[in-house]
Amino acid sequence: MTHGAPHPAPRHPRLDPLADRYAARTHGMRASEIRALFSVVSRPEVVSLAGGMPAVTALPLDAVGSMIGDLVSGMGAQTLQYGSGQGDPRLRERICDVMALEGITDASPSEVVVTVGSQQGLDLVTRVFCDPGDVILAEGPSYVGALGVFQAAEARVRHVAMDDAGLVPEALEEALQRCRAAGERVKFLYTVPNFHNPAGVTLSEPRRQAIIELAQRYDLLVIEDNPYGLLGFDHEPMHALRARDAERVIYLGSFSKTFSPGLRVGWVLAPLAVREKLVLATEAQVLCPPSLTQYAVARYLDTQPWREQIKVFTELYRERRDATLESLAALMPAGTTWTHPDGGFYVWLKLPHGLDAKLMQPRAVNAHVAYVPGIGFYADGSGRENMRLSYCYPEPDQIREGVRRLARVIEAELDLHSTFDAVDTGSFRAVAQPARPARGEDTAPLVGPAGNDAAEDPSA
Repeated sequence: MTHGAPHPAPRHPRLDPLADRYAARTHGMRASEIRALFSVVSRPEVVSLAGGMPAVTALPLDAVGSMIGDLVSGMGAQTLQYGSGQGDPRLRERICDVMALEGITDASPSEVVVTVGSQQGLDLVTRVFCDPGDVILAEGPSYVGALGVFQAAEARVRHVAMDDAGLVPEALEEALQRCRAAGERVKFLYTVPNFHNPAGVTLSEPRRQAIIELAQRYDLLVIEDNPYGLLGFDHEPMHALRARDAERVIYLGSFSKTFSPGLRVGWVLAPLAVREKLVLATEAQVLCPPSLTQYAVARYLDTQPWREQIKVFTELYRERRDATLESLAALMPAGTTWTHPDGGFYVWLKLPHGLDAKLMQPRAVNAHVAYVPGIGFYADGSGRENMRLSYCYPEPDQIREGVRRLARVIEAELDLHSTFDAVDTGSFRAVAQPARPARGEDTAPLVGPAGNDAAEDPSA
């Protein structure tokens, strides 16, 4: 070939010509198990037990619409303008009133940073604290959106075991000791203590105190993510971890579950030094949270019976929770177990031994029922025998029909495995399983050993 002649075109041009230019942190990015289901759950014939969409139709939509219209017509110069990077002062005052319902009575509006949903709050906190390679301790299973944030920050997640009473303090201490012995730098514990997403369990009162004591003993920062705390069915809101320690706990809150997810208003409550860095990170990321939605939430809290509206939501979700649990008890085959949430949106189901929720998913969709496979809620490949069922959005009759379809799919899977003796030839048989308790009454840990140990044993 003569000097200067054009290079021949490659035989197989790359699909993405910019692939070699991306930052290293993008290489592990992948769509969440939930987002991958969007095209399926929008089909009218499919009963979706997948997405955690609040029942916004239970809001007084006419009153909310008039309220927002009045804001624009009467205060357009403020509501349609740029605002503070920290958030509207009036809204921050009302946020402190909301947190007082969970025992946080010492919060100051100056410590609150308004965010675009609590998801942005978690991203800001992670950006402020984590360098690539840092270790984050998180419950196993854990909220899929948090795992995405941690992955984008190039942090390493070590899962800590849970059971029906929430995060296990002994497992947390073991994880801290293991990380310390390995020379790993633990930046914080991430936890969803109330009506956990996806597990549906709530951290018990004794364990709350035990975790705070561990945080103090090991100099551990705790990120408390609490979008569901006011949505309990059977008791008053429990005191937040932040109510017990103002210096070691950073609190994330949201109006997505108690008002509207479409407004995308959340917040972070943090010590003043942390708050300043969060504001700087917000300004670098989005300049400021949207003014109109902040004013809308503040006006809603000022003028609408929002506490009564939360009661409306909780009664609606209680009815749907009951329909879910009753249907599971009546229809699921032996060997299936599940959690019994007393608030929030989710049930965490464990399939009979040897079944794989991810592999079963196409057959479930073909039967017109959708769920989220458990593998999406772990950073280490665990959770194949689990699935998350969401009861917040479908009507009770739809829930019953969805569970009926799901039960038939599981039964068909069991028949198939029985017929061909095809229970996974290695990984699922590697460890003998103990006898299980009566269905629906499983109190065993929701995950196996913390950290990478669980990844080595898919049956854990």
